[in-house]
Parts: sequence; C-alpha cells; structure tokens
Amino acid sequence: MAFATRHFVRAASSDAATAAAKKLLIKHVTVIGGGLMGAGIAQIAAASGHTVVLVDQSDEILKKSTKGIEESLKRVTKKKFADKPEAGAEFIEKTLKNLTTSTDAASVVHSTDLVIEAIVENLEVKNELFKRLDKFAPEHTIFASNTSSLQITTMANATTRQDRFGGLHFFNPVPMMKLVEVIKTPMTSQKTFESLVDFSKAVGKSPVSCKDTPGFIVNRLLVPYMMEAVRLFERGDASKEDIDIAMKLGAGYPMGPFELLDYVGLDTSKYIIDGWHSLEPSNPLFAPSPLLNKLVEEKKLGKKTGEGFYKYK
Repeated sequence: MAFATRHFVRAASSDAATAAAKKLLIKHVTVIGGGLMGAGIAQIAAASGHTVVLVDQSDEILKKSTKGIEESLKRVTKKKFADKPEAGAEFIEKTLKNLTTSTDAASVVHSTDLVIEAIVENLEVKNELFKRLDKFAPEHTIFASNTSSLQITTMANATTRQDRFGGLHFFNPVPMMKLVEVIKTPMTSQKTFESLVDFSKAVGKSPVSCKDTPGFIVNRLLVPYMMEAVRLFERGDASKEDIDIAMKLGAGYPMGPFELLDYVGLDTSKYIIDGWHSLEPSNPLFAPSPLLNKLVEEKKLGKKTGEGFYKYK
C-alpha cells in the first residue's frame, strides 16, 4: 500500500510538472496603445525584465508615452531607492533598455509571446485590430485585452486563436494598483489562463480570476453601486453631497460615488452602462439614468471638463 501511495504521489508530481512545462513562459510582450493604461502596462512589464514593444499610431504619441514612463519611473525610484540613488538610476536605465516603440503593430508581433491591447473602448475597433494581428502573430502567441467592460469572448471570436485569448484588466494608475483581473472565456485553455496568471505575478501584481461576465469583478460591483447612488439622488431621497459623505464615513470609501463618477468620467460610465443594458435590457441594475444622460449630453463629463455632478476650478 505504501508503495502504491508513493507511486501515485510520483505520478501526480510528474503530471503536475508536465502541465507546468506546457505553460508559456512570457518573455516578449507587445502592448498596443500608448495611453495611460498602455504606457503603464509597458512600464511594469519592462521593469520586471520583459522585452516590451509599445505600439501606437504616431511617433508623437509614443514620444509622449515614453516621456510619461520616464517620469513615472523617477517617482517609483524616489520611493523604492530612497537611500540608493545610483541603484535607482540603474533601475531606470535597465527598464528603458527593455522598452522600444513602433507604429507598425503587424511588423512587431511576429516575435512576441503576448499581445496586450489597451486602445479605445470600442468593440468594433478592437475586433478589427485582433483580426488583423491574428494573421501575423506566431501560433503560440497569446492575445489579451485590457478592456474594463467589453466582452472578451466576442473579441476572441474575431481571431482563430480562441483558446489563446483572455482578458488582463489592469487598474489605473497601473504602476501603483496591485490588482489584475484575469478573464477566462469558455474557450480559453487552462495553459493560456495559467500563463496569464504567471505573467501577472511576474510584473508584481496580485491576479484574481473571473469568468467573462459584464464588468468582471470590480466594475460589475462598482458601476451598479454608482448608478444606484445616482438613482437615489434622482428620486430626491438624499443630496449628492450627503450620499458622498455617507459612503466615505459610513463605508470607509476614499471617495463618494459622485466624486468617483466625476473622476472616472460621466461619458465613460454612461458608455459602460449603455453597453450592459443592451446585453441585459431587463436587468434593473443596468438601467440607464436620465440625469447621467442629460449631463453627458451637456458635455458635463466630470473633472476633465471642469463640471460633472460637481464644479471644478
């Protein structure tokens, strides 16, 4: 019996080792989109030793992205290497050496292990991008979207690599926020999923897993919460100021829901809720808000326009 047990343990260990060996060790990363999210993802990937290519439509955008990454790295080193300025300078230099830029995505994905998309939150545009890159990327390459609200499965279906497709939802600002939501569609292989989890850990993040459900975990809870706050205000049950104070002092939240809506952007919040409403029109949590729609129509989008639910100087 003891022999049988030892044999079973050895067999199980061997199977686990074989499974682990099948996982893709991600070394080369291509990030599509040089905005805040894309630049942040490129930064942490390069800082953790990955070879990274950051792609956007123009050299001008990429120069701005690179400058932003350099500034971000300086802020990181001030904290991380407070007593060792030379080590900090070396860290910045090493990170930047791992990072290159390109305006031609098709020409750089031929040697990449992972493509992370962080472009405009438009499903049609994302699908077109993935469909095109699918023709140029190697068979082993994993595709991932950083979308916060769109369906990963639909994007995967625009390619021939549904089993090598998942979601990697980082949070803003990427270098500071520790969470990554790793999204598994019904077609995502276990090998792909584990490779994405390993990559998330390798860049210093704490991954959580979620199925391809609207908003994944954080936004699926956060957006309906913010919308319910708007409905509470619309009904005249409480003022927006009191709702914000209540959630900060009563729930310990750093920002109230209206402050958060203004910070995120009312247009972004409306886009998300409208998309979910079209998927599940009978779900009351996804019902549109007349007040939110009115403010967006008036271009009062929050902090970025100087006025949303509150006014900003």
